[in-house]
Amino acid sequence: MSNNRNIHVFGEVLFDHFPDGSRILGGAPFNVAWHLQAFGQSPRFISRIGDDPPGYEIAALMDAWGMSREALQTDCEHPTGSVRVLIQDGEPRYEIVADCAYDFIDGKLLEEKSTEGILYHGSLAVRNPVARAALQAVTARHQGKIFIDVNLRPPWWERETLLPLLHEADWVKLNEAELAELCPGYADLEPAMQLFCARFNLETLIVTRGPKGAAACGRQQSFVTFKPPANTTVVDTVGAGDAFAALLLLGLNKQWPLEVTLERAQAFACALVGRRGATVADREFYRVFSASWR
Repeated sequence: MSNNRNIHVFGEVLFDHFPDGSRILGGAPFNVAWHLQAFGQSPRFISRIGDDPPGYEIAALMDAWGMSREALQTDCEHPTGSVRVLIQDGEPRYEIVADCAYDFIDGKLLEEKSTEGILYHGSLAVRNPVARAALQAVTARHQGKIFIDVNLRPPWWERETLLPLLHEADWVKLNEAELAELCPGYADLEPAMQLFCARFNLETLIVTRGPKGAAACGRQQSFVTFKPPANTTVVDTVGAGDAFAALLLLGLNKQWPLEVTLERAQAFACALVGRRGATVADREFYRVFSASWR
């Protein structure tokens, strides 16, 4: 699969630490960039790692996967990001360590020229004013679509910080609970999504619904839903939303119809939850999907 427009991915890279003592490379933006690389998109990953063994490991893994480190910064004062993952009632809960390297992405180290294509970022990446300023600098110079992946992890988000970002977005992805938090007072999904789209003048809004699948609402007031297969095998759900987001970006970049994009995103996310962790280091896993989309 060849590149179309450039995709710029801004945000955190870290290690998820599981209860059994294992750890897996993660961070929503990194997971998205990893998947996009596997699907031939060569994303520009904008982040920051510590000058420490976990940081060296991330750099080596990116090299081995063929990912560009042109916009990956190294921080000599702050450690590489880490998260403790706790599984409760089959669902992950996250303890996110503060003041990690990705909180201090330096806007001065990023290229001054304008970027084109698609800019993807989450909401966790702006919890620190330093990284927030860097994102603002990147956004100000960006010419193209902006895709925001909302991730309301208390206490790492503030309404007054998030809402201005949503007004800059073209595409937004969030889950049902996050939609209810940001657009309260609506019992039915479709009118809530349509109001959210109108409020932020979005091209497309995607709401993930766990076992109920996903829904999308467009600027033309279209409303589309998809449900996952009933026989989906679930090992863990860490990174399922990131896999879904990566395919949304791929579909946006390749200009697939929205219904096709949602169907393929759902299938890819369902396959990912059958494996442990948020990324897969098996290229054959991706080739099967690429071949089926030709």
